[in-house]
Amino acid sequence: MTRTEYRWLLPSALADHELSGGDGGRSRRTVRDWIDDITAFLCAASIGVLALAAIDADHTTPDGVVFVDSLVGAAACCALWLRRRWPVGLAVSLTAVGIVEPVAAGALLIALFSLAVHRPFKPVAIVGAGALAVAPLQPLLRPDPTTSFIASTIIGVLLVLLVVSWGMVVRSRRQLVVTLRERARRAEAEAALRAEQAQRLAREAIAREMHDVLAHRLTLLSVHAGALEFRPDAPPAEVGRAAGVIRDSAHEALQDLREIIGVLRGPGEGDEGNRPQPTLVTLDALVEESVSAGMKVTLDNRVADPAEAPAATGRTVYRIAQEALTNARKHAPGAPVTVTVTGGPGDGLTIEVRNPAPTEPFERVPGSGQGLIGLTERATLAGGGLEHGPGPDGGFGVRAWLPWPA
Repeated sequence: MTRTEYRWLLPSALADHELSGGDGGRSRRTVRDWIDDITAFLCAASIGVLALAAIDADHTTPDGVVFVDSLVGAAACCALWLRRRWPVGLAVSLTAVGIVEPVAAGALLIALFSLAVHRPFKPVAIVGAGALAVAPLQPLLRPDPTTSFIASTIIGVLLVLLVVSWGMVVRSRRQLVVTLRERARRAEAEAALRAEQAQRLAREAIAREMHDVLAHRLTLLSVHAGALEFRPDAPPAEVGRAAGVIRDSAHEALQDLREIIGVLRGPGEGDEGNRPQPTLVTLDALVEESVSAGMKVTLDNRVADPAEAPAATGRTVYRIAQEALTNARKHAPGAPVTVTVTGGPGDGLTIEVRNPAPTEPFERVPGSGQGLIGLTERATLAGGGLEHGPGPDGGFGVRAWLPWPA
């Protein structure tokens, strides 16, 4: 079975596929499989030895029959090494052998247990019903002088029911584990797909906004520039008027571009194009604003001259710190937050925002994770990278690196 076919199995079919031993049970045994097989062999051999000892102690069975019993019992125990590959055939064969051979009883019980673990309900029910039907035949053909026929039959029926029921319980538990594991894999794949889709939608939104707003301005630029190209002998007044229109259209296009980017940066930031853009220098003001709102924030800015940082890099650092502080305020209220900024020309800028787990109970605020996805996209577009995730102390951390040319 190929990896693609395996991936698209339904959860129930996938569980059956794994519990049945994969491709016909021909997969290599693991260390756990070897331990299970050796344990099963030893248990069946122990039961067979006890049965053989009881037969030999009776002194009513001929020595030749005892010798044949020992050979058949040994063969039945050795046949258990095939229980993973052919559980149905082995269980049927040992059921037939067990009618006249009490020494193979242990191997029969192990085979029925393996059948219930590795095969679905229908074959288990058929073979189990057959084992229950022939349970009275063995004490009838090979009676035990110390036990009555009824007692021997009841014990045989109860043992068959016990091992089959136990095997079905083990199979159900393994099916549950396989199903939960597959659901976890699907959940991780779907989360990654949602994150990728969110990034794609953000890029498409930027492209649509830029096209809708800038298309008109650029069309005007093209029209007036084309008029000047095809009428180089136009009067100076007309040339000046066309040049003024081109200049005004270019300025308005730049203004529209600033407004678009300001709107797309985040909710509530639509007026950003009309105010000074944040830089690395204004990071202190952001921290002071958070402290005045009741947060416990410590800023460790190790950059020698923040004013020398590139405007785009400083603005990205500011946005990362802003989003991280917002998340800490929502998801870890009351917890102290540490903001560390290091780096310089040539080494790049590194910002790290961390907070421990909150110590006081609070009402959890649901989050979609889109803010962190947007920060990752922003850092990637700036030529850097961003990592985020829970820490060993139960807190949360965000760490980003951005280039700073020398």
